[in-house]
Amino acid sequence: NNIKKGSSIMCSGICLTATEIGQDYFIVDLSEETISLTTAKNWSNGTKLNLECSLKVGDELGGHFVSGHIDGCTKLIRKEKLKASHLYEFYLPRDFRKYICTKGSVAIDGVSLTINKVTDNSFLLNIIPHTFISTTLCKLVIGDLVNFEVDMLARYAVNNFKIVNESKVNEN
Repeated sequence: NNIKKGSSIMCSGICLTATEIGQDYFIVDLSEETISLTTAKNWSNGTKLNLECSLKVGDELGGHFVSGHIDGCTKLIRKEKLKASHLYEFYLPRDFRKYICTKGSVAIDGVSLTINKVTDNSFLLNIIPHTFISTTLCKLVIGDLVNFEVDMLARYAVNNFKIVNESKVNEN
């Protein structure tokens, strides 16, 4: 009820702008970049999405900063029911390995999650029951593609470190 034309709405992790609002729907436009990098290219009528309005100044921050600027897609490669959670293992694209660390954050289809373990080519997440039943994560099957966003603070830290080191090399 609180969205209006121009509102930003996270749709399975993708920050999109509502261009039309109806009684029980909204319409968004997708850029070529969004279509090429995300699962939006696979959406059709009836596709279930995680929806979330953008954070406003003063709102409680219940996870990490998720911008909705998707880095790409990754694939679920293992799923296991544990006693008190669900273990999910996702393929880790090589270009993003530098942003992923144990106890760091990642967003999968817009869901802010803590990384439990990192291997050479994957990362593991434990999904608690509340998150499992309240999001589309419960519908995933092995091989499914999901939208993937690395932690914004990790991205800035890694890129700043790279810039500082490059300038030191140039000074010598």
